[in-house]
Parts: sequence; structure tokens; C-alpha cells
Amino acid sequence: MKQSTYFLVFCLLFTLRGLAQPGSTAAESASRFLSTLSAEELRKTQYAFTDSLRYKWTNLPVGMAPRPGIQYGSLSDKSRMAFHRVLSAMLSSQGYLKTTSIMQLDDILNTLYQQAFDKGEINQKMLTQMQNLKWAHGNYYISVWGKPQATEPWGLNFGGHHMALSLTSDGKNIVMSPYFVGTDPAEVKSAKYAGLRVLSKEEDYGFMLINALTEAQKKVAMLPQDVPKDIITNPQSSQRITTYYGIPAAQFSEAQLDMLKLLIQEYTHNFEHQKAHQLFSKILKSGLDKVYFAWVGSLENNKPHYYIINGPDFLIEYDNVGFQNDGNHIHAILREKGNDFGADVLKEHYQAVKH
Repeated sequence: MKQSTYFLVFCLLFTLRGLAQPGSTAAESASRFLSTLSAEELRKTQYAFTDSLRYKWTNLPVGMAPRPGIQYGSLSDKSRMAFHRVLSAMLSSQGYLKTTSIMQLDDILNTLYQQAFDKGEINQKMLTQMQNLKWAHGNYYISVWGKPQATEPWGLNFGGHHMALSLTSDGKNIVMSPYFVGTDPAEVKSAKYAGLRVLSKEEDYGFMLINALTEAQKKVAMLPQDVPKDIITNPQSSQRITTYYGIPAAQFSEAQLDMLKLLIQEYTHNFEHQKAHQLFSKILKSGLDKVYFAWVGSLENNKPHYYIINGPDFLIEYDNVGFQNDGNHIHAILREKGNDFGADVLKEHYQAVKH
């Protein structure tokens, strides 16, 4: 076979590989992960897809809100390596690094509280209270709902302190809504990891956009109220945002629209390539002119601030307050409207396939 023919075959195989459905890729990696578990570990990990527990999520520390599934820290090295392949199938490189960094941040947080105690800045009661929240790199939980496959629905949840990843698949497509991430501290300010900012661009791009608005635009975009103590649509709240607040992107200049796109993509591009582009294309098709941007609080970092981006197909909420009101504790969420835990995708699947 000629060298040119080899090259054409290689290109064809590479193209076909690139066209693989994200749902099938995720299913394959999830199946390989499950195959590394013992029978006892599988009993902790797998649930029926119809179990209502699949829809219950939280961002609270495990010490306050236990999770279903198997503890990441209890896995063998082989199983951990296999699970990282699952994360790589679900997420982009930036989404993967944010996820693993949020896990690492829990160990950093423990170290910071211990150092504060050693310096006499907090007492034993406060240290014990914080330790009882069970922050730890290994204290995140994996649950698989149904059997990962290319023909029937299945799901996977991964959660712990400041993280709630939920994948739902009809076999071909995947949905990653709701998608919650958070950081405490948002910026590490002492010791070995001083300067680390895991969710830096969610903050920086938000400030870039609000500060790029004219004074007249800011009067419309900025809401005259106190910064919420948390995202309004947090899982412990029954509140939902059904009204559009702030300024419509229809009033933005081209440069401001580019900044808005950049900010939205910082959230959507946490997902694997095909899912990220499918979701962002859907947002563009519905029209950026129908998207609203609102801001509450300070126009400077290290002070409490909040923003919301609300469109026909999606909702982004970002809140940075902190226990000391220092603007150093981020909660952020991306939701596909009507598609939490794959509601729309599953509806289409059940209508198309007889069960």
C-alpha cells in the first residue's frame, strides 16, 4: 500500500473517531470503570435509573449532607484511573482541571484552618466544627444510574463539597444539567498555594463585561439590592428565576457581545467538545438578543458581587460573597432550561422508542 493511501486511511479513521457520539464514549468509559469494581463496591455504586434519588443533589459538605454512591477516596488506584477517564469523556480539559482542582482545594482549606488554629486566629471549637464538615480530596461520591450503554438511558452523578456533576444520557446524547461548581477560598491568600484561583475566569470575565458597559447601560444592568448570600436557584431553595432582569444583550455593542460570548463559553466549554458546541450553538440559534445580563454588588474583586445571565435555553448564576463578606467564596451554576437531569432528551427518547 502506498504511503499516500496509508495517510488517507489514517485520516478517515481519525475523522470517524471524532464523529463518535459523546454518549457512547461516556458509556464506554463508565462501563470500564464499573468493571474495575468488586461486587461489594458495585452495590454501593449502581442504582436503578428510575430511582428518584438521582434528582437529589447538593453542594454542601459531606458532613452536612451525605451522598449516595461510592467514595472516591475508597477506590483502588486502578478504579481511580478508570474514573478519571470517565471525567475526561464528560468534560473538556478546562472542565476536568476545574473539577480535580476543586477536589484538591478541600485539602488546602483544611490546611488553612489548621494553620489559623496554630496561629491562635481561631479556637479549638471552630477548628473541630470545620473538621466535622469532612472536607477532603477523597470525600466525593460517584453514583451510576442504570447501565451505561448506547441504546437505553443511564446517568452518572459525581458530587461533594462545592461540586455537583450530573450526566444523563439517552445512549447517544448527553446532558450535563444542572452543573454546579464552587470554590472556598476563591483565591488562596496564604501559605504554599497563595494566589491559586480555580474559577478565575468566571470572576474575571464577569468583571470585564460589567466594567465594559457605559454608565447608562450599568444603570439598567445593575440591580439595587443586596448581594444574595447564595445562588438563588441553589438545591436547598424552592426559588426559581422566571423573570428576566437587567439589560438585554440586544443593547450591547459588538465588542460587548464578544465579551458576553466569552463569559457564556467559560461555562459551556467545561463540557466535552461536541456537547459544548451543541449547547452554545443552541444558545446562538435562539438569539443572543434574547439574553439578559444583570449584576448586583461591587465592581471590584474581594468585595461581594453577583451576576446572572438568563436566556431562553439556559441560566447561569454566579455568586461571590464569603462568610466574612469578603467576596472570596464562589458558587456558580449552569442550567439548561427544561433539561435538568435530561428531561427533554429523555422525553424525546421515550416518544421515539417503545418501552
